[in-house]
Amino acid sequence: MNTEIEKILAFVTHIGIKHRYQTLNEKTFLLGIKVAQGTLLLDLEKCLYPGDILHEAGHIAVTSETNRTCLTGDMKNHDHQAAEEMTAIAWSWAAACYLNIAPDVLFHQHGYKGSSASLITAFSNNTGFGYPLLYSWFMCEQPDHPNGYPNMLRWLRDDAYTQAQLKKLQ
Repeated sequence: MNTEIEKILAFVTHIGIKHRYQTLNEKTFLLGIKVAQGTLLLDLEKCLYPGDILHEAGHIAVTSETNRTCLTGDMKNHDHQAAEEMTAIAWSWAAACYLNIAPDVLFHQHGYKGSSASLITAFSNNTGFGYPLLYSWFMCEQPDHPNGYPNMLRWLRDDAYTQAQLKKLQ
């Protein structure tokens, strides 16, 4: 197992995202990775890009805690459309920064529909996207805050915490 995968798996375990190793014979959206009932299933023989693990973990992390264990298969089947996709990307960038993982490991040249270089540029220049939902769920501060995004306040979406914070603002 390579160093990035070890670092990523230690991190996702620490924040409460489960994973297990399993042979995946079916076609998966990302090679060697499948989400089943909110758990990352990993076939390390087929998983070519460690950054993809962070991306899929991001989908789990930004899903409402009440729906997290329902996540199975393609995230589009769980209402993960453009906003949730961008938020999972923003979350994975924050995680890569936290773990000191090179940007091209996360945004590898074989993913992101050929936009890897532009994503690296955008996020490196703090002009990336997806953090507004992280901010609205009180998972991070705005990027212009001294300890703002990509620094995270919490790694998993917590709807009860979000509701409590919103009540304080009223």
